[in-house]
Amino acid sequence: MDDQNLKDLEREQADNKLIGDAFQHLLDTYLSSRHRKKVDIVTKAFNFARQAHKGVRRLSGEPYIMHPIAVAQIACEEMGLGSTSICAALLHDVVEDTDYTVEDISNIFGAKVAQIVDGLTKISGGIFGDQASAQAENFKKLLLTMSDDIRVILIKICDRLHNMRTLESQPANKQYKIAGETLYIYAPLANRLGLNKIKTELENLSFRYDHPQEYANIEHKLADTESQRDTLFAQFTAPIREELDKLGVDYKIKARVKSPYSIWNKMQNKHVSFDEIYDILAVRIIVTPKSRTNEVNECFNVYVAISKIYKSHPDRLRDWVNHPKANGYQALHVTLMGNNGQWIEVQIRSERMNDVAEQGFAAHWKYKEGGGSEDEGELDKWLRTIKEILDDPQPDAIDFLDTIKLNLFASEIFVFTPKGEIKTMPQNSTALDFAFSLHTDIGSHCIGAKVNHKLVPLSHKLQSGDQVEVLTSKSQRVQPEWEAYATTARARAKIASILRKEAKAHQKEGEAILADFLRNEDIRMDDSAIDKLTRLHNFHTRDELFVAVGSKKLVLGDADRNAFKEKQSTNWKKFLTFSFGNKDNKDTKEQSEEKVPQEKINTKQILKLTEETIQKNYIMADCCHPIPGDDVLGYIDEQNRIIIHKRQCPVAARLKSSYGNRIIATEWDTHKELSFLVTIYLKGIDSMGLLNEVTQVISRQLNVNIRKLTIETTDGIFEGKIQLYVHDVDDVRSICDNLKQIQNIKQVTRIEG
Repeated sequence: MDDQNLKDLEREQADNKLIGDAFQHLLDTYLSSRHRKKVDIVTKAFNFARQAHKGVRRLSGEPYIMHPIAVAQIACEEMGLGSTSICAALLHDVVEDTDYTVEDISNIFGAKVAQIVDGLTKISGGIFGDQASAQAENFKKLLLTMSDDIRVILIKICDRLHNMRTLESQPANKQYKIAGETLYIYAPLANRLGLNKIKTELENLSFRYDHPQEYANIEHKLADTESQRDTLFAQFTAPIREELDKLGVDYKIKARVKSPYSIWNKMQNKHVSFDEIYDILAVRIIVTPKSRTNEVNECFNVYVAISKIYKSHPDRLRDWVNHPKANGYQALHVTLMGNNGQWIEVQIRSERMNDVAEQGFAAHWKYKEGGGSEDEGELDKWLRTIKEILDDPQPDAIDFLDTIKLNLFASEIFVFTPKGEIKTMPQNSTALDFAFSLHTDIGSHCIGAKVNHKLVPLSHKLQSGDQVEVLTSKSQRVQPEWEAYATTARARAKIASILRKEAKAHQKEGEAILADFLRNEDIRMDDSAIDKLTRLHNFHTRDELFVAVGSKKLVLGDADRNAFKEKQSTNWKKFLTFSFGNKDNKDTKEQSEEKVPQEKINTKQILKLTEETIQKNYIMADCCHPIPGDDVLGYIDEQNRIIIHKRQCPVAARLKSSYGNRIIATEWDTHKELSFLVTIYLKGIDSMGLLNEVTQVISRQLNVNIRKLTIETTDGIFEGKIQLYVHDVDDVRSICDNLKQIQNIKQVTRIEG
């Protein structure tokens, strides 16, 4: 036997051991769960998938079958799913990657497993294919299949989680695409399904690949402050334990540390440093009640007991126990003042509530008694809303994606109907959203509302605890400006659908009126005549012209007649201009072409951003103003231009998840030659000579020019913005650090614009 054959044999043996161990671990996990033990069908699915993927390897080099086993392991261990889901997870790539069909799966494993595998095959390749609309269409499919069987989406999330855990082996541009898609769609979906643990991990993994440096910094700071947190936790919980032991409560107390992603997110949104985030530590008390019927009382008993020890914050009591969130989450949140003067949030939940918080809807099956639980009602409600939105054909699939996303991550508020029924609405909902949540007819004829018996407009934002009465009128019609008032996916989809139907009717009418007008004027109704009128009235498309005419917003008259009577002499001028060109045209043409790279762009290679290429080939995005040192990526637009965005820019987030194939990995290679404009925000206590100190600090910096400085003082507090030219992020950092040294300055941060 030669060396090569020996190596191949050794590798095969090692692979077999690896696969065998992974599958045995899966079986052991499954056997220790509360599900019926259908080992035969799980083993059959494993053997089938192993045979189907034989000889194929992942980019990381391991046998491909390791991926389906890992997905099944997550479904079983972290979501608590049963044999049908495990089989579907093991088989989820078979139809897509091999010659087997859904029919084959159905014949061998039954219709249910085949239906889930089919649902998963439709939404393969990330959610998204090559074109944006195809990507969003796939997302529609995902939601449609999900509303038939929720397990489709649960396994898809397991699949995505394993892909994120093994993202290292992918090229950089793929990493950004997958991480972006995960943050944009999958983390909100996991959140909406109550999969809190998985949502947090997906966010952290996305953050790690998008901003490796900042991720490492926060991890490092968390490790450095760990012993302080442990001491604080021990001191804070000692009197609580004493009190609960006296009461004879069966409980566990855990420390919950904020995830790196949520810390970073808070730092970005609130413009604060790591040291200024005070809610990194929260305390979780998990109660095991004597009986299920008693769990709400037990939670409140614990709350009463700890409120005697520490002062609670009056505005920060959240009762999710009696009013669960839409994703099934239940807990009692209270914020207490510790002895060191620091506010600490305490979450009180029963064992069952904790499982639901960690595993979401998957945990409901564990506690199902007599075939169903009331908690599933909320999920059904949500799925019904999605079905409603899907029933209305949406012209732009990307808009659809954004519409759904509106409601995925929204926090909830509770509002009451006049009869005292509770309605859960997303935060920032308006009176108009509430009207549409009751019924489409009520929404479309809504003229205003009474909130707590006071008259309010449709755009009025609702608060938790409001009592809302909707006022309607038969004569009321849906108005275009309503799209700006609505915030929920359902209301926006309904308004858009009604306006589209109306526009279609107006369009038809407009076409007929226009045809009559041209006929009377003895003008042929062809494309050039319609285009002429479209340009005359400054419309972008012919349809806009038809709608305006049909809705009587535009009345055709003398101006339109005159447009057709004009002599065609002006065409000579046009002709001359095109034939011989003019100087202005040439210049503008050169300018526009200057930024277009001529060679074919290789998306797999990392793009080096040097001084020369930045000036010649690339465009810095206006939405986020990236500068050297920022975490950035490139996006190839329709004109083949490369636009550089910050990775955390909201526009970039949308591009990553909608046009993933056009994303390029980039890295800076600059040498402090070019200057870039940044804005720094300052806040502090006003004092004599402060402005002088600020300008002194900045002018001491190397080659830094101030472009603009605005400072306002109100009641002894000053706020200011300084626009400066810098070379890179290091310059910004050192300027900010030096400004913080000034005595009365309390906050310094870089902002957009």
